[in-house]
Amino acid sequence: MERVEHGVQRGAFATVSEFRSELYACLTSRADALFDLCDALLCTDGPVRTLVDLSLAPEHRRGHGALYSGINRGRIDVARLRRMLAGVPLPRASDGRLLAVDVSPWLRPDADTCSDRSFCHTFGRGLGKHQMVPGWPYSIVAALETGRTSWTALLDAIRLEPGADLAAVTADQVRDVVERLVEAGQRQLGTPSILVVLDAGYDAPRIAHLLDDLPVEALGRLRSDRVMRKPVPVPWICPPQGGRPPKHGGEFVFGDPATWGEVTAVTVTNTDRYGAATAQAWDRLHPRLTRRAAWLEHEGPLPIIEGTVIRLVVEKLPSGGVNKPVWLWWSGTGAGPPDVDRCWQAFLRRFDVEHTFRLLKQTLGWTRPKLRDSQAADRWTWLVLAAHAQLRLARPLARDLRRLWERPAEPNRLTPARVRRGFRNLRAKIGTPAHAPKPTRPGPGRPPGSKNRQLAARYDVGRVLATGESYTRPAHHKVGTKPRRTG
Repeated sequence: MERVEHGVQRGAFATVSEFRSELYACLTSRADALFDLCDALLCTDGPVRTLVDLSLAPEHRRGHGALYSGINRGRIDVARLRRMLAGVPLPRASDGRLLAVDVSPWLRPDADTCSDRSFCHTFGRGLGKHQMVPGWPYSIVAALETGRTSWTALLDAIRLEPGADLAAVTADQVRDVVERLVEAGQRQLGTPSILVVLDAGYDAPRIAHLLDDLPVEALGRLRSDRVMRKPVPVPWICPPQGGRPPKHGGEFVFGDPATWGEVTAVTVTNTDRYGAATAQAWDRLHPRLTRRAAWLEHEGPLPIIEGTVIRLVVEKLPSGGVNKPVWLWWSGTGAGPPDVDRCWQAFLRRFDVEHTFRLLKQTLGWTRPKLRDSQAADRWTWLVLAAHAQLRLARPLARDLRRLWERPAEPNRLTPARVRRGFRNLRAKIGTPAHAPKPTRPGPGRPPGSKNRQLAARYDVGRVLATGESYTRPAHHKVGTKPRRTG
């Protein structure tokens, strides 16, 4: 029988220790420097402000030169790290696995020497207006839990290249994650399909079409000005003038209730925060696809992607704002009241990813380093994801080291930031697989008074066209002037 220490089984300590050993094996070059940097990220008091401040932590036993050397020239076996993240215990919703996909930008508006930047969609601070700011957008996949929580299990992160097709990249990313989960035994035969929750910026019908050969269901938010098509009435009566049978039925205009028709299912749920939540569902609705944009090079007839449209209206909002209806599209058909409630409740769980993004940026300092190389940004991103995984594994081990003004929390209800406060004590018990640093002498460095005459290359920000190709500014175009119209 396993010993119990402070109400926690010793097996929990072994889980964290095994993960740290596997993480050290994933660092193929400058492993000691990268591992000490990850420990400093977990054990530093307070939020991370700058990258060089991590070298002052006692857990970082090397100088700041080794820190930058590991970030800029280290190597990480990302494929092995991805399989390792898929193999650790993951949260499971009450009705099956629940995944969320979202894009979080690493904004670098003034970094002209950084390569592979693209325009990231964001909001102006304090204005609430849409803005396109240069930076590195990252597509992140996370497993969600049931109920309101700030914990998620980060499984994958991909930096979107300039001109990348978001739907195609997301579909390939979700496919790889699902295959790793099946390979790791996280999903058995006979279990419900994996539900992937998407925000309004994704083309949910197209992603569902690209993943139709997997046990995956797509649930995405739609704009309130969309127009869907109903199925063709059966039996279809051929008009006297003849002609081929139609592929699409009547229009379903989101903004026109007269076109909605008969409701398939209606549910009313009483909630504490939103009052009465009313959900209406219409079955077998599909978008009318045309030979433009993403379907320009599609061979053969365009597919008809049927799904269920759900309209959610709540009685009130906690902020007191206007409670506008939320439109959702689910890739399944034949939805009943239980399916409708499961879909809109799963969509509300998607906002847990926003808490994780805030933790990564404000506490762990994901976007704080001023790195020049995009490959170095990828290494730092994976170190942050590995640190977050260690916090999740240490969740049952941490004590509530709260401040005097904070409320007490139950042992299983600690936030990731509170778990991080006690990780230094946990590290002292489980140790570190990294080797001790060797005594060295600092190099001579640049001679005093000399200037750096090697100018760094400047890169233009990649632009995305409607065809999915990257736009490059012509050579004759001057910076700060608008291109002349030719048509």
